[in-house]
Amino acid sequence: MSDDGSVSGWSIKRHPEVPHYHGDETRGLFVLSAIMLIVAQSTGAELPLSTTGAVVGAAVLVIAAGITNPMQHGIHWFNALLAVTGTLIFGISAVEHYRAGVHIFDFVFVEALALLSLIALYLTTKTIRGLSTSLYPPH
Repeated sequence: MSDDGSVSGWSIKRHPEVPHYHGDETRGLFVLSAIMLIVAQSTGAELPLSTTGAVVGAAVLVIAAGITNPMQHGIHWFNALLAVTGTLIFGISAVEHYRAGVHIFDFVFVEALALLSLIALYLTTKTIRGLSTSLYPPH
């Protein structure tokens, strides 16, 4: 990774003018979660979602990631809602899987999705706090 944030021709633009903006990291977590949802569902992992729910959830996460930006404050509230939902659905399921002694394959996917959602919730909350206390009005 170079000093300007580019990796092998890919560039991630930082938003240093907006304090506490973590939309870029949240975007990455959402895309990773969407990929994990599709992979877990297609490999037969026991998720707390139907096949349709997993695919629709993955699509919603990718769409939210795609429209996340520092100038539209409303998307960060929607991201927080997605992160809370993921944390609750996958967190509860992970605890139930662990207690029931479910196969480690199923537990790992659900636990990873719970942790990714929890981290996304933290970063989204910091973004909302930063945007709401900064001098940058919503557009």
